[in-house]
Amino acid sequence: MRIHDLRGSRRSFLRGATALAGAGLTSAVLRRRTHADEGAPDDNTRFLIVLTANGGASIIDSLLAIRASESSRPETLNVFPDAMVRSVEGTPFRAVDAQFGAVGQIPAPFSSEQSSFVAKHADHLTVATWRRTSVNHFIGQRRAVTGNEAWNGRTLQEAVAAAHGGAFALPNVHLTSGSGFTERGTDASLPVRDFGEPIADPALWPLALDGLRGLDTGVSRSLLARARRLRDQKIDARSDFAVTMAQAPRLRHWRHIRGEPQETLEANDLITKLLLFPEGESYPLASHGLSSGASAEAARRAFPNYAQDPVEAQAALAFLLLRYRVAVTVTLGPSFDVVVDGEEVDPEGGALPPGALLNPPIAFDFSHQSHRSVQAFMWRRVFDIADRLIGLLQSEPYGEGGESLWDRSMIYLATDFGRTKQRPSGAEEFSSGHDLNNGIVVLSPLTPGRTLLGGVDPETGLTFGFDPTTGEPQPGRSMAEAEIYAGLLQALSVDTSGSGLADVRALRRRA
Repeated sequence: MRIHDLRGSRRSFLRGATALAGAGLTSAVLRRRTHADEGAPDDNTRFLIVLTANGGASIIDSLLAIRASESSRPETLNVFPDAMVRSVEGTPFRAVDAQFGAVGQIPAPFSSEQSSFVAKHADHLTVATWRRTSVNHFIGQRRAVTGNEAWNGRTLQEAVAAAHGGAFALPNVHLTSGSGFTERGTDASLPVRDFGEPIADPALWPLALDGLRGLDTGVSRSLLARARRLRDQKIDARSDFAVTMAQAPRLRHWRHIRGEPQETLEANDLITKLLLFPEGESYPLASHGLSSGASAEAARRAFPNYAQDPVEAQAALAFLLLRYRVAVTVTLGPSFDVVVDGEEVDPEGGALPPGALLNPPIAFDFSHQSHRSVQAFMWRRVFDIADRLIGLLQSEPYGEGGESLWDRSMIYLATDFGRTKQRPSGAEEFSSGHDLNNGIVVLSPLTPGRTLLGGVDPETGLTFGFDPTTGEPQPGRSMAEAEIYAGLLQALSVDTSGSGLADVRALRRRA
């Protein structure tokens, strides 16, 4: 477990710029032509945002919350006092609104008001239930994006990249790492361009997108191109390593990375368009001949804590990647690290001021220590990120047909598994374990909206399934991971014919 305080990163922002840019550390498919600022109103492009909820986001602690008066065993089931659960008018959803004095053992008071988010986004909010097949973090995460290897092991992100990313520079971007959500799939038929490309640092990464910008070298573009040809065709090709390992998959991948025309990437000026951090004392961009792109200001306004909170930085860059048509799918989300706003922490100790704790240890999985407060804190966190991303995407036109970028997008809130449904008798705070039973949250104009597919039994806290075609609830039925996976891809206009996947029409918005 690590504690993040990103003030040091701000001071050293440009320290590694020369090494990064000079080395030309451009990602695998950034050599391909970009799709910046394009988008015909009649094209079929769709965009997927996978927002990860590491550690087990429990659906009955948010949109399917159960009131104590609805159960015959409220003392020992994870239900809420009636006053804490609000029904959202015109929807089948619930919301938990409550005040907490701490996040588990961390003295950090906060309020969780889910109802405003649900009311604001109800038209594009769909919940579907399912039963998972593993309570192991990594396996559960992987199956959340592969449907338990439902389509030759390709991930949702890879399938979307294959279907919609052909003209995009970097179709599949992973802004978070170290989890099963971002592992490469096992479908060997996919080209390498569709595999996820990791971005470890949204601050520094754009500086790697140009071999000359930001460097006072006096080297011309033509000379750089000649040097690259010499490197690729003679120096590297004749090395003992290249000869010995000529057929190694990793080396072939690396050759692919450096073999496609980098000049196209540089001509699109992505080093400017994707540079999140602005000119200032901490970031003397102008002195290096650099500047931040026009849309970065909107991203910074939406996510003003980008310098302290890794997830805000990820979300801001995710928007820029979609806005400039660099990617068709981005994956981001809270890590298992503690994140605090160091400028707000009292060095003498005591309770943290409101807003100082940005991410608790092990995210949703901190529910092992304190279920109710941790679930409330983390649901607030992922809803807040989703809300601001939606606002940015709604403000961005798509082509000239009156659509916004949001009209073609989906946010899939992906989580490892559910949490256990029991609690010690009468306990207001308690620990929980991993559980196979849960549900998913999808925000998208491409899915039905104001829709609950399935339901929850107030006597057990367990969710039940639905008819894949009509969406009618079916108590006693459990939805398989492959069914939910199929429904999400079909809502994103991915052709799944020949895949063996079921037709899950209930997850698609009807005309």
